[in-house]
Amino acid sequence: MQFTKNAIRGAVVATGLALAGNAAMAQSGQPMTVSVDRLSMEMALKAAQATMEACREEGIQVGVTVVDRGGNEQVVLRDVLAPDLTLRISKLKAYTAMSFNSATSAIEDRGAGALGHVPGLMFGAGGVTIEAGGKTYGAIGVSGAPSGETDEMCARKGAEAVAMDLEFL
Repeated sequence: MQFTKNAIRGAVVATGLALAGNAAMAQSGQPMTVSVDRLSMEMALKAAQATMEACREEGIQVGVTVVDRGGNEQVVLRDVLAPDLTLRISKLKAYTAMSFNSATSAIEDRGAGALGHVPGLMFGAGGVTIEAGGKTYGAIGVSGAPSGETDEMCARKGAEAVAMDLEFL
């Protein structure tokens, strides 16, 4: 492989700029990396199971999805008699709650506008974030109850079930 003088000069300049930028960030006290706390699989499963149990106490069988900070599925549960569709909807609710860092019930009105036409978002009640100690760890989405409010009540109980454990991290 043969390099031209201009290619080598460009690589040297780019490396110098990158090093200078890193040095400037280090001197200014700004972090050079960002750490993101994530739920362990066990915590995500505990949240999902507590959510499922809350709905069962109401006599409702649902689908539950727990997503991480990036909106990626960590745990998916569907009760025996819950329709398959509950899984898709619970995932959309969890993803939307995480994307907007808000309970989906608080942003339902956004679904009436342009955002309501974005594939992958669901602005119905039933999605909540999992928060503790000033940090957001993920979100829970629930589908299958007769109302979004009941879905959300179950999701909140799931988030509360892990909040105390997360609070002391």
